[in-house]
Amino acid sequence: MAIKITEECINCGACEPECPNNAIYEGGVEWAIADGTTIKGSFTLMDGSVVDADQRFEPISVDTYYITPNKCTECQGFHEEPQCAAVCPVDCCVPDEMYQETVEELLAKKEKMHI
Repeated sequence: MAIKITEECINCGACEPECPNNAIYEGGVEWAIADGTTIKGSFTLMDGSVVDADQRFEPISVDTYYITPNKCTECQGFHEEPQCAAVCPVDCCVPDEMYQETVEELLAKKEKMHI
């Protein structure tokens, strides 16, 4: 499952540079699949919709940093644990129960983003 940032976030920004998938954004900033990945052209989101990798999406949060579940792999294939959770000083990076994925699915997502 993806990781999410809870309302306890203090906006320190420690998590953002640690994400190998560039899935973490500052509150209020639009996101795109292509940001920090090698994806070009069409990409299928978790909800099944097909988008252009460069398409900008509305921020998930405007007040705090956020993680887009379409890019989060829980650092599978990169690290032993999610790096956002490892560096967060207030422990606000937690599993997102809304997005259940197997290790195999997370690794497949990683491979799509880093060809």
